[in-house]
Amino acid sequence: MRKILLFDTTLRDGEQTPGVHLARDGKLEIARALSRMKADIIEAGFPISSKSEFKCVELISQEVREPVICALARCSDADIDAAAAALSAAARPRIHVFIATSDIHMRYKLKMTRDEVIAHIAHSVAYARSLCADVEFSAEDAGRSDPEFLFRALETACANGASTVNIPDTVGYNSPAEFGKLIYDAAHNVRGIENAVISAHCHNDLGLAVANSLSAIQNGASQIECTVNGIGERAGNAALEEIAMSLYTRGSYYGCECGIDTRRISETSRIVSSLCSVVVPPNKPIVGANAFAHESGIHQHGMLANSATYEIMTPESVGCGKTQLILGKLSGRHAFAEHVAELGYTLSDDAVTACFSRFKDYADKKNVSDDDIMALVNEYLDSRDSVYALDTFQIQSGNRMMAMAMVTLSCRGATLSDSAVGDGPISAAFNAIQRLSGADCIRLDEYNIKAVTEGADALGEAKVKITIDGASFTGRSAAPDIIEASIRAYVNALNKWAAL
Repeated sequence: MRKILLFDTTLRDGEQTPGVHLARDGKLEIARALSRMKADIIEAGFPISSKSEFKCVELISQEVREPVICALARCSDADIDAAAAALSAAARPRIHVFIATSDIHMRYKLKMTRDEVIAHIAHSVAYARSLCADVEFSAEDAGRSDPEFLFRALETACANGASTVNIPDTVGYNSPAEFGKLIYDAAHNVRGIENAVISAHCHNDLGLAVANSLSAIQNGASQIECTVNGIGERAGNAALEEIAMSLYTRGSYYGCECGIDTRRISETSRIVSSLCSVVVPPNKPIVGANAFAHESGIHQHGMLANSATYEIMTPESVGCGKTQLILGKLSGRHAFAEHVAELGYTLSDDAVTACFSRFKDYADKKNVSDDDIMALVNEYLDSRDSVYALDTFQIQSGNRMMAMAMVTLSCRGATLSDSAVGDGPISAAFNAIQRLSGADCIRLDEYNIKAVTEGADALGEAKVKITIDGASFTGRSAAPDIIEASIRAYVNALNKWAAL
């Protein structure tokens, strides 16, 4: 069977999901999970975009050795230099350069002529090739480009050393038949493309990203760009798990296979969902809570007779376990560490110790579920390299008085305290933290509090989204006290800003 490469862009395009901001350790955890799942290529980020993004790509290049590690760059020498530097320690580096080829993008965004775009492609691909043996070129908005000009752009990229050429449906505009024809025509009309891998990158604005990707495979594409759980800008990207399981389940129909270890799919989906704070809908194919659930009596009867009556794949094939191990107050550190590893995390001894300490605090008061444990671990990963840490807080509030909060934070060895008033205890605490941060203006865009599990003793998980200087940051925390959880979540979001 023909081998299809799966190019995972969860850490780059996936992080462009509105409200998602991954901390460094969170990105590394996802990269490790992708490597365990045997993704062929991991697009680790866009190094020129910020110092923290550069360091994340650099760290992943150092730590994750099996897959190709890719970094994104515009057709700019500075972007390409940053990508090459961030990838310097990678075992298998790839520089991914892109520029738009549709008339609407060239006219309104780039303000460039067609000839100028071609010149940029020729120079940038050749320059990237001089720094890295593996270069991918993407024609942004290829799905709305004039095919004749698109083929000219792809031919230029091939002639200047691109080993992969990507044809994206950037805005999810194409239909499967239309997009398949574009891939087929490119494969048969672009000189030199026979020496390159043809890739497809489809967005889900009309709900067709997976269908378009499979159509691309049928028409000559050998690489598909996708994200775990289909996350990404706007309506997201083609979902990796849906592509992988389509090839796994219908391999004889497509005549293709991929190298994904499908038994790692559920584990990786949980980690991405939890770290990105993007809930997987219960009816999501492959990884949704209801994907292997059967309530109808007729369905249950069929399942008892033969599971193939209503399941075209088994839950075991995607690593969807049926048994949940409940940890309690008598559990030891070793059992906790093993269970955290089963949940898909790779933690150092110090990290296990810190998370186990918080776990014991809660397990002494309640039964702690897997969701509780993941909430504790995620908070640790978000805040490990924190600038600010909560020491104490005091709240005064009542129905006939203005709420007041006094908050004490530690910051690089110093202790900072301040108080503020607000419309309620949460508002007052957030106002006090803003005063301590020194930021000119912090806008609270979103605030949510929920019970992680059911029952009166459930942990409260708080999530906040703040904007500082036009950039958005998210934070979360879990605690039995919802005010404490809210304050810690706000401080975690603030730490992401302080780390830039």
